[in-house]
Amino acid sequence: MKENKPPIDGDQLLAILSALANPHRLRIVAALAAGGRNYVSQLARDIGISRPLLHLHLQKLEQAGLLTSRLELSHDGKALNYFEAAGFAVALTPEMIAEAAKSLTIHLEK
Repeated sequence: MKENKPPIDGDQLLAILSALANPHRLRIVAALAAGGRNYVSQLARDIGISRPLLHLHLQKLEQAGLLTSRLELSHDGKALNYFEAAGFAVALTPEMIAEAAKSLTIHLEK
């Protein structure tokens, strides 16, 4: 059965496009898509960026709905924040963009 999701509104579309408009964030999504869920420290090592910088990128991706996170305790009692790619698909067409633009609440300054 096909799942009927509501159409993406203008603000959601901007958040998604903004989140993906960065090479680090593209690499993060790619790493999680290829390797499954991972915790912050290991993901930072795998991608080759600092944990503070990774946290900023993860936050942006999670806010856009492209990643999910879950805090878990390791066997030795450490709290580890695991991230994984959320299932998403965005088909960009001129018609989809036109429809999404109608619902924008973010206004450009003139």
